[in-house]
Amino acid sequence: MHAEKESVLTGTHFINGDTACCEGLLAAGAKFAAGYPITPSTEVVERFAQRAPTVGGLFIQMEDELAASITLQGMVWAGQKSFTVTSGPGYSLMMEHIGYAAMTETPCVFVDVQRGGPSTGLPTLPAQGDMMQARFGSHGDYSTISLVPNSPQECFDLSVKALNLAEKFRVPVMFMMDECVGHMTEKVVIPEAEEIEVQPRRRTSKKPDEYLAYEVGEDLVPEMAHAGEGYGLYVTGLTHDKKGYPLMNPKQQRELVTRLFEKISRAADELTIVEADGVEGADVVVVSYGITSRVAMRAVHLAREKGLKVGSLRLICVWPFPEKLIRELAPKVKALIMPELNMGQVVIELERFAAGRTKVISVPHPGGTVHDPLEILEAIERGAQ
Repeated sequence: MHAEKESVLTGTHFINGDTACCEGLLAAGAKFAAGYPITPSTEVVERFAQRAPTVGGLFIQMEDELAASITLQGMVWAGQKSFTVTSGPGYSLMMEHIGYAAMTETPCVFVDVQRGGPSTGLPTLPAQGDMMQARFGSHGDYSTISLVPNSPQECFDLSVKALNLAEKFRVPVMFMMDECVGHMTEKVVIPEAEEIEVQPRRRTSKKPDEYLAYEVGEDLVPEMAHAGEGYGLYVTGLTHDKKGYPLMNPKQQRELVTRLFEKISRAADELTIVEADGVEGADVVVVSYGITSRVAMRAVHLAREKGLKVGSLRLICVWPFPEKLIRELAPKVKALIMPELNMGQVVIELERFAAGRTKVISVPHPGGTVHDPLEILEAIERGAQ
């Protein structure tokens, strides 16, 4: 299906990433958001608060991030596509409810505009220190999807994709922006509504007396009930059976948690979303994501000017990590370089899947600003030796 015309501001705009993210979520069908103000993410919901009433939507400012992260899930089960927005400390507060969304298979989007930490840290300055939290932040075992834009245009395009993937796989999707991308103002082209593909809610065709809330088909994703149409639901964070009723034993735990992983792992090829530049025939490949990828490309160009064979691999979907791609790429190069605005998080996965195949060089940065391209260039030169 396509986007609703009234929700899409078709045209060429000069807006920042936060605003573009909001417009993308609106275009994808979001009609509800709950949140609490926190720098540098507030502009997303400020925009939504202005736009939502014009398209039949609603924004509620909650008392804190815990309330916001559970309220949006209630609205999802009531039938609306929903999201929340936060940063750093607020994202930490939301972790229990992210696990709840994973366990109950509640499709929603958590937008995290990353800033310097730990604790209150650098509220107005960039970092990428929440990347491992996006994957492993809540307790227990679960699998989610994390998309990372590097421009306001991608904030629009990928936020549409984020909500689509949430609905398709019934998972909470992490939209991992950073302060630079959120506050960066660039040209954003919003297409016509009929050009925007929107994933419909996976509603059951079964009658209320035939429906089981967690019965699955071949793709391992259960269908959702039609809210308010006589379907009985029991939604719990406890280990549960096909009806949604608590069934707490090792056998059911294995069956349920394994399925939560497999519904994502089976889609590994679809979720390997990258942008490659000059990777074929390269001696060294720089692997990056988010704002760091833009700085990394400057370093790549400088290296090429020196005659080095250097490629760039930008991770657009970081979780699930593109392990198959890295396993195939690693033996073909002398080194993989990974700059991050943290002290080395996603590089741990890069090292794991490249292990024994090539060397991996981390270029950490604690945040507050972006890398100097010369730092990355120096790592490239070391890797090429």
